[in-house]
Amino acid sequence: MFECLMYLFENYNHSEMDVMMENKILTDELSEAGFQKDAVFKALAWIEGLADMQNSLDYSALSQQPLQSVRVFTTNECVQLDKECRGFVYFLESIGVLNPETREMVIERATQIESKSFSVDDLKWVVLMVLFNLPDQQAAFTQLEGLMFDEGGGTMH
Repeated sequence: MFECLMYLFENYNHSEMDVMMENKILTDELSEAGFQKDAVFKALAWIEGLADMQNSLDYSALSQQPLQSVRVFTTNECVQLDKECRGFVYFLESIGVLNPETREMVIERATQIESKSFSVDDLKWVVLMVLFNLPDQQAAFTQLEGLMFDEGGGTMH
């Protein structure tokens, strides 16, 4: 499922193709690309969940000053997101890539990924996917993209 999401993000969001194409056409194209229908359906459901979250988000809150609080992860979130992932979420919030609203979107979407070995690299892709279509988040998207693809290979956090 996650590989299918990454494929969609890389091939449809960064191209001039219509991302909102009919599900059947997209399902057929992804099947031809080698993805199993089950993974395709789960990936499309994941994207629909992200769209629902984005549609319900109060964008005026995104520009407000962040609260000075610490996010405590639930037991289920700790099972899904290891210590390194949780630390990376804190790091992204501390440098302004994420705010409380986008942080919650990232955590919710990341915990919906079906993977036995979800890593920080996977989390970075989830953050990119969440930020990509949000208004006024281009700077945060670009900042994370710079961290991810930094040719210097320095430490991320």
